[in-house]
Amino acid sequence: MEATRVLPEEKEGDKRARTVAGLVNSIETLEGAGFLVRRPFPKASFSEFDPFLLLDEMGPMTLAPGGAKGAPDHPHRGFETVTYVLSGEMEHKDSQGHSGKLSAGDVQWMTAGAGVVHSEMPSAEFQRTGGMLHGFQLWVNLPRQSKMMQPRYQEIPAASIPTSRTEDGLVTVRVIAGESLGARAVVETVTPIIYLHFTIQPGGRATQTVPPEYNAFAYVVDGAGLFGADDERGADGQMVMFASDGDEVTIANPADAGAALEALLIAGVPLNEPVARYGPFVMNTEEEIYQAVEDFRSGRMGAINF
Repeated sequence: MEATRVLPEEKEGDKRARTVAGLVNSIETLEGAGFLVRRPFPKASFSEFDPFLLLDEMGPMTLAPGGAKGAPDHPHRGFETVTYVLSGEMEHKDSQGHSGKLSAGDVQWMTAGAGVVHSEMPSAEFQRTGGMLHGFQLWVNLPRQSKMMQPRYQEIPAASIPTSRTEDGLVTVRVIAGESLGARAVVETVTPIIYLHFTIQPGGRATQTVPPEYNAFAYVVDGAGLFGADDERGADGQMVMFASDGDEVTIANPADAGAALEALLIAGVPLNEPVARYGPFVMNTEEEIYQAVEDFRSGRMGAINF
């Protein structure tokens, strides 16, 4: 476990804060076996945010005993899924014989690559007891040369996710990918990715370096805050898109706020490649999608039999 570091806020005179390019409201939709998610993208008016393909917020919802639902056996090819659990407990299995459990604070970075059949279900214990379910799933596109790579998992328990905070104690960050406030993530990404979970107390301000070539957005998990150079307001369930007009991002919680602001900051280098997608398959051409469907139907991606 990496110890929490207490560092002064980074200040560099040559840095320029990005402005906000727009706000995206989430829609509610059903996924898997019928669990409710909030989704800023994809939707009819906004299909992707290169290199990101989807962001789903599961919950927060309180489930009665026996009421938890998951996503039974389903395939993936050509991209990565990043599952981040804030509360609740999930179990997963795949067609390559891999299995595991995700509890509060844990992260699973699954690179589907050439293809797996995957299952994500509430654990037997969580199904028995019920309770609070809250988490996120992010889909990250893979570049053309990596779409058929060997599938792999990176599973990071909560205790191993690096954390840091500002000297004034008003900003805490969990570093899932990239680097923030001197703490560096333990996960390896195919393309450069930043994935940070900020908790900002009233009166606090987070300043994060994000190179201009990265596409960047924030998602408000809880509360409301001020984003970008012009302190644009964003609230719970909204996606805040940043313009590519600077090399740092700022997120602040007003001093008169009644509670902490929770926000994800996610950024990545765009692939600038054609995207062909059909449900759980994301490739570059329609022909590759047809091949993915055929490979799944013929059993070449395997099956979960344990």
